[in-house]
Amino acid sequence: MKPLSTASEPLAVHGGADEPSPALRLATFMPYRLNVLATVISEGLAQLYAERFLLDIPGWRVLATIGEFGEITAKSIGQHAHMNKVKVSRAVADLEARGWIERQQNPDDMRESFLTLTVEGQRNYREIVPLAHSYEARLRANLNEQEQQIFDLVIDKILASVSARETHEK
Repeated sequence: MKPLSTASEPLAVHGGADEPSPALRLATFMPYRLNVLATVISEGLAQLYAERFLLDIPGWRVLATIGEFGEITAKSIGQHAHMNKVKVSRAVADLEARGWIERQQNPDDMRESFLTLTVEGQRNYREIVPLAHSYEARLRANLNEQEQQIFDLVIDKILASVSARETHEK
């Protein structure tokens, strides 16, 4: 029996009117490549703060977002960091239990709280930030200045395009 496809012969997908469509090649499919890149980079950074600070990726994102903004709601963290409500909630609960963040009720809406770093949270954040900057510098080291600017521009354009599309679809 002949196999359906091999690595060198992708399975043809039939489009309309029995016309074969080219197979999806993940190695050149931008969304797949960006996801792989993001995963590899995120996991590499996660190793740095997991070993020393016992933080997972959602915990790091919540801590970094609060550190950046100073005071923010969990809902705003989710929007800013593109994290779902459950991950944000679990990370907030963990950081609060560790004494790294604290909540203050919003007097205008008792259903939400403002989150801030405690003194302990600020201390850990100040230790983590240089690690993050160093990791980013290592990632950028193989790019010259022009390539770095182009890379940043391309990311900005893709994000703007996705954001505009999401806004239009709502």
